Amino acid sequence: MESPHAVLLVALIVTFFIIYLAQAEDQEGFISVDCGLSPSEVSPYIEPDTGLRFSSDSGFIQSGKIGRIDKSLEAMSLKSYMTLRYFPDGIRNCYNLSVKQGTNYLMRATVQYGNYDGLKIYPKFDLYIGANFWVTLDLGDVDIENGMVEEIIYIPRSNSLDVCLVKTGSSTPFLSVLELRPLANDTYITDSGSLKNFRRYFLSNSDSIIAYPEDPHDRIWESTFEPEWKQISTTLEANNSNGFLVPQDVLKNAAIPANASAPLSFTEELDSPNDEIYIYLHFSEVQSLRANESREFDILWGGEVIYKLRPKYLKTTTVYSTGSLTCQGGECHLELKRTKNSTLPPLLTAIEIYTVVKLPQLETNENDVVAIKDIKATYGLNRITWQGDPCVPQKFLWDGLDCNSTDTFTLPKITSLNLSSNSLTGTVAAGIQNLTHLEKLDLSNNNLTGGIPEFLANMKSLLFINLSKNNLNGSIPQALLNREKEGLKLSVDGEHRCFSGSCVSVTNKKKFPVMIVALVSSAVVVIVVVLVLIFVFKKKKPSNLEAVPPSSNTPRANVTHTGISDTSIETKKKKFSYSEVIKMTKNLQRPLGEGGFGVVYHGNINGSLQVAVKLLSQSSTQGYKEFKAEVELLLRVHHINLVNLVGYCDEGDHLALIYEYMSNRDLKHHLSGKHSGSVLKWSTRLQIAVDAALGLEYLHAGCQPTMVHRDVKSTNILLDERFTAKIADFGLSRSFQFGDESHVSTVVAGTPGYLDPEYYRTGRLAEMSDVYSFGIVLLEMITNQRVIDQSREKSHITDWMAFMLNRGDITRIMDPNLQGDYNSRSVWRTLELAMSCANPSSEKRPSMSQVVIELKECLSPENSVRNKNQDMDSHSSLELSMSFDTKAVPSAR
Repeated sequence: MESPHAVLLVALIVTFFIIYLAQAEDQEGFISVDCGLSPSEVSPYIEPDTGLRFSSDSGFIQSGKIGRIDKSLEAMSLKSYMTLRYFPDGIRNCYNLSVKQGTNYLMRATVQYGNYDGLKIYPKFDLYIGANFWVTLDLGDVDIENGMVEEIIYIPRSNSLDVCLVKTGSSTPFLSVLELRPLANDTYITDSGSLKNFRRYFLSNSDSIIAYPEDPHDRIWESTFEPEWKQISTTLEANNSNGFLVPQDVLKNAAIPANASAPLSFTEELDSPNDEIYIYLHFSEVQSLRANESREFDILWGGEVIYKLRPKYLKTTTVYSTGSLTCQGGECHLELKRTKNSTLPPLLTAIEIYTVVKLPQLETNENDVVAIKDIKATYGLNRITWQGDPCVPQKFLWDGLDCNSTDTFTLPKITSLNLSSNSLTGTVAAGIQNLTHLEKLDLSNNNLTGGIPEFLANMKSLLFINLSKNNLNGSIPQALLNREKEGLKLSVDGEHRCFSGSCVSVTNKKKFPVMIVALVSSAVVVIVVVLVLIFVFKKKKPSNLEAVPPSSNTPRANVTHTGISDTSIETKKKKFSYSEVIKMTKNLQRPLGEGGFGVVYHGNINGSLQVAVKLLSQSSTQGYKEFKAEVELLLRVHHINLVNLVGYCDEGDHLALIYEYMSNRDLKHHLSGKHSGSVLKWSTRLQIAVDAALGLEYLHAGCQPTMVHRDVKSTNILLDERFTAKIADFGLSRSFQFGDESHVSTVVAGTPGYLDPEYYRTGRLAEMSDVYSFGIVLLEMITNQRVIDQSREKSHITDWMAFMLNRGDITRIMDPNLQGDYNSRSVWRTLELAMSCANPSSEKRPSMSQVVIELKECLSPENSVRNKNQDMDSHSSLELSMSFDTKAVPSAR
């Protein structure tokens, strides 16, 4: 029979194991790194105060030294803060973490100096995320016993993430804790950039802090309270399942103005007055209102009403900005004012404020990164400079590499690898063949053995190979010799370019090159003499051709861009001077509209051809890049459903694109009802959709390389006099010029509401991004609703549509201006197609070719003679069995 002590011990072990499994499940996806924790210590371990599971950083970093805070401070510190890793050597030292691409992560870096070195010198250094600057950490104003925490919400674009410490002065960078927490992918979304935590408050006079495990995402909530506020509370739990998962301890308290008739005001001053910010306001009604009571209030930002809210009892509502906001003079002012219908004052539960951090630099081609790390591992190259992104920023370029990176918008690729004199042993690394853009390879003066691999001949971009001064054997592969005849420069050992006696004697062949040189030299002399004679005779003959004046595009000191070379532009496309642009637009007399590029003017060429002239604004920040992209694209794409480029102007600072004139403006203009009050018939809308789809299908499947428009929206679908639709505005378009890749990583660009959420999360652009945007356009055509409307219960059109359909409210979906004049079968088939296009998952979206086929079938019933009464009957009896799962970006939940 087992002893009671043994039974108790087993019970304790089982209990501990159950608790550990529960904690492991709660922390799924968490990355918690205790920097400087010695591998000899227990790892992973459970932090006693928080329950978080931490691991040593030894597997994530190849450099640095271990430090420990002063013993006198250990009693006041968390276990994870007691150790740290500091970096006295090198300029950039990087942690490399395995993450899930496209996941929204809350990332937190904590530093606690703790006088670990006994010097009492407070460090100052920079943190980078990948190739982009994140924040400067300056501990000059921080007490020795206190730490500094920096948080950012970031979406990795690959499965590998570098967090780098960069020395900026004489002090030594260090890190105590590095943490990543996955968030819901449809929360904390921005138009561009990442969100740096500025303030996260819950409104309570409790003076406490709430974090994990109360917050499942391990967000840290500080309490704040003002004298002019009054606390109201509940002991009951609220429904917090709106995606943000605000902790229950936060939702049990709220602030109202002490003076019930006064507004509730909240003011914060930004560190930098020009910062762009995003706000997230969390509400939950904590009082059970009586029948004669109501709470309704306006939310004002900077004095302007941005939302009206009636909070629900014990149910969380989150109101947030779908685009960035600014604060006048850096002072952010929020007010909640009760409406006339309200008997109770406004309340606020919690507030989060984030500043926008721009991270524009594209990281090195992922395949190149994998390849160079493979080469690094093969040769055991533990250089301190070989950390982080290999190519960017350029000031941290890995030793021995060159890359093609010239700006933040170009995907960096490795073009040169120089490992000469590095005491390399073994064979030529097979990983080199995966550097598919490599032009120069230098492995000379090492101890490499084995033969010259034939895969070098298959690397089509290689122009130079140096394998000399090694211990290689065997002969040069014939394929490589063939490449040498085509211009490849190959440097190898031996007088006869061969190894280990495998060469054939070439004594009798030595005269051959001399003869060739002599013959070629003679031929060159003869050719030069003939050309000179021809030139002299031509000079003597009179010419009936007009002299061409010097180009007005001669480089000038004040020109800030590089003009497009004539050789890159087809001669049939006319290049206009700026004076001609002024003349055709009658001194810019008639503006047609304005966009991010600049103003579009009406013009006339030779009194017969009407044109639209898009003139670059001097204030446009990306104007020239978009201008160049649009010219180069439109010169090689030709389709009846793409706006035709008539010509262009590239004269100094004056840039203009001249298009065919589209007399019926854009689709959005007609849907708005501003066009002489006329209403687009349903059949016309469908034909416009077919036209636009055909244009996109051509971009995706009809031209090489494939094009992605990136900014499909109703204002970029223009209509001619016959209402033929044509796609316009190609300034953001991108090509797939990377072999067989079906996507490319880019800086995310597009228009809020139309922007593919999957492309936004991952930065991986594909044709399906256009399909999503086109689906949003179809929903606009069906409903005539705004894409984002904060006055709706569901602000984004996809969420609103799913909400209306799932509650069976189909009467309010169709554009009321159509007055029922449509074939219901056609409408619902189009609706199903639109929702399919706007599916959050790109894998579930149709291709544009499939969209064209489906739209033509939707149009077919409209083109046939139909019985209107019968149609109305089917409209009223139609059963809808579609289930929509759309998640866009609403402004309230």
